[in-house]
Amino acid sequence: QVQLVESGGGLVQTGDSLRLSCVASGRTFSSYNMAWFRQHPGKEREFVAGINWWGGSRIYAGSVEGRFTASRNGENTMYLRMNNLKPEDTAVYYCAATSRSLASKEPGNMDYWGQGTQVTVSS
Repeated sequence: QVQLVESGGGLVQTGDSLRLSCVASGRTFSSYNMAWFRQHPGKEREFVAGINWWGGSRIYAGSVEGRFTASRNGENTMYLRMNNLKPEDTAVYYCAATSRSLASKEPGNMDYWGQGTQVTVSS
């Protein structure tokens, strides 16, 4: 079992930056591929960014490529650095862990989820 807790969300203005954190506990964090998803009101949860178990490979959604950066430390924390935020980035952001590949970017492939953190970008 892996427990995930996100933090770092908040209310910011267009063009601002935020860094989200996801702290893991339980089973060996370093053996899981990790990802960030987000969910806009009334919409499906969508993939944002992923980082593999050893941190050497990252993938991003096209809408955040070049603005968001996923990283992880060697212990138990994953980060999402979000620059040049836009109103359309407003959503609840979730971190997730999986023993499967991240290639599909599908929420159904994730094994564990955090509770989410709200990010609101005002125009």
